[in-house]
Amino acid sequence: MATPPEEAQLEQLNKIENELELQRDWAKYRWEKAITDCYQNYWVNYCLGNARAEYRKEIDPIRSQEIALHETQRKLRESLKNQKDTQRAAERAAPAKAAERTENQREYEQKQKDAAARAADREERRKDAPKRAQENKAGTQID
Repeated sequence: MATPPEEAQLEQLNKIENELELQRDWAKYRWEKAITDCYQNYWVNYCLGNARAEYRKEIDPIRSQEIALHETQRKLRESLKNQKDTQRAAERAAPAKAAERTENQREYEQKQKDAAARAADREERRKDAPKRAQENKAGTQID
């Protein structure tokens, strides 16, 4: 079963990821505002270059933090998944589950046999239908 410290750590990492996304969004907002302001200036390309450089200075540390964070999250999620898989395998191997599976298999086979018998009976009735119709017709005539 997943350990509570790992789940708590993953939850904490998710909060940090949300904070980094917020920082990234603000940096992007400031960059887009600077770009808009640059088009008001005479030296647009120079201003755009400076805005891009400022944006890179802001975003590079965020990106490096995100990379490390995502790597840690991947490892934790893999660990939690492995623990859940191990638990499921142990549950599947339990004697009670094995008995339940054999009972389910037996019930399934019985239902298949019953369905085949009903289908055969239905087919037999279809073959006899003209004969029964003739008998009914002959038996209902009043003279």
